[in-house]
Amino acid sequence: MEEFRKKVILTAALIFFIISFGTLGYMTIEGWNLFDSLYMTIITLTTVGYGEVHALSDKGRMFTIILIVGGVGTVFYALSTGAKIILEGELQEIFGRKRLEKKIRELKDHYIVCGYGRMGRIICRELIGKSLNFIVIEKKPDLLEERKDILLFEGDATKDNILKEAGIERAKGLISVLPTDAENLYVVLSARGLNPSLQIVARAGEEGSEQKLLRAGADRVVSPYYIGGLRIAHTILKPAVVDFIEFATKSGNIDLQMEEIFIEEDSGFAGLTLDECGFGRDLGIIVVAIKQRSGEMKFNPTFRSTVRAGDTLIALGEISKLKILEDMATAKKK
Repeated sequence: MEEFRKKVILTAALIFFIISFGTLGYMTIEGWNLFDSLYMTIITLTTVGYGEVHALSDKGRMFTIILIVGGVGTVFYALSTGAKIILEGELQEIFGRKRLEKKIRELKDHYIVCGYGRMGRIICRELIGKSLNFIVIEKKPDLLEERKDILLFEGDATKDNILKEAGIERAKGLISVLPTDAENLYVVLSARGLNPSLQIVARAGEEGSEQKLLRAGADRVVSPYYIGGLRIAHTILKPAVVDFIEFATKSGNIDLQMEEIFIEEDSGFAGLTLDECGFGRDLGIIVVAIKQRSGEMKFNPTFRSTVRAGDTLIALGEISKLKILEDMATAKKK
């Protein structure tokens, strides 16, 4: 955008200069009025060949030669620049950038995904499945051309100005899955400084990077190799358990899903026991665990367990029933 603006300003300045130079030259040398001098300058620069406005003196002819040599080239440069903008799509790119910036300005409580590699694609697919607003920052233009249905922003996510352009001050969360731990570390440091309340999840590749990312400000750090190794081991040792987890957490599964249900301060469930809430009796939903406001996780709660405001229920059930439960959890007390 900045380069395009510089081209336009430079071209306009050159054209204005050469026209002013020619007009003032004819007024000074030949003593013509402003309109005749301007007209002579224009027909000379455009090489239309209409003829001289008035008879030229020798000095006037010499000035015309200088004007043709210096001015026609400027005009051709301006025309070629305009043709390049139209034919090579620079103008379309500029307007596309403007539309992108407008969409980003409208985003609020969105997620920023840094990196559109193999992990980034999977993350975006899951976010789309949940109908969440998000933007992807990727510095490789060839990857950005693959998808037209998601908001893709070209840039280096390790730079503060790129994160600001992605609306990090208004974002709800950031996921950094760049190729190297050093890049992810830079992103986490920048993101935490720009938005202290941001939820940050980062990818760790090398052993020992997890603690560095946590110290830098990440809320959660995920190591694909560690998780992958555990999954492979559990597939051998506990295949039925792995099958159940995959079945319950697989995106798009219409039979069974595991979901988080947050209990608002004014929720109708706040202060009731699980038995009084009637999750299992009315909806056939199993509450696997309750994550309390303090962060403590209470597994396999009994029917006497109390649901408090700020708790997060880990619930297992059909998607349609989980949706009903989510709507009921956000309903206010009467």
